[in-house]
Amino acid sequence: MTNKPLPSGDLKKLVRTVPDFPEPGIMFRDITTLIGDGAGLASTIEHLAKIVGQAVAGQSRPRYIVGMEARGFIFGAAVAAHLGIGFLPVRKPGKLPVATRGIDYALEYGTDRLEIAADAIEPGDNVIIVDDLIATGGTALATVQLLREAGAEVDTALFVIDLPDLGGAEKLRGADIKVESLMEFEGA
Repeated sequence: MTNKPLPSGDLKKLVRTVPDFPEPGIMFRDITTLIGDGAGLASTIEHLAKIVGQAVAGQSRPRYIVGMEARGFIFGAAVAAHLGIGFLPVRKPGKLPVATRGIDYALEYGTDRLEIAADAIEPGDNVIIVDDLIATGGTALATVQLLREAGAEVDTALFVIDLPDLGGAEKLRGADIKVESLMEFEGA
């Protein structure tokens, strides 16, 4: 990027809040307005890439930036490309055309599953998770568990947005994950 990145406070102004979506009482943080702004998207990627650089200072370069379906693909793949690092998608079931390794995890009402290609991770691979938002932490924790069971070393997760009142970042910290975000929004 040739221009200086926008400050994260300016990026926060680019996130649209939609009240009562998907249900009454929820304040939905819509990133489509952020990713639709060229300078905002480029600055977000620049900030996340800088955090990755700081997170791995003195350590081996990560093999992958990992992003969860679907919005994690936007930010994770862009950060990976910016840094010249591979990108590993964590998919919903039935999306990968090869043998997979997966994990089932609990949702508020029911369960879901995440999968990666069975041969994607080699023991000791250093990976960093990048996603758009951390709320309750269920998907992020399941991703950490899946990656660790595959033999990866994962100790850092980056998010564009943290909703601290929902406790997801603290749950990740409880699993020995360093958590960073570019911005926080209070409330649900």
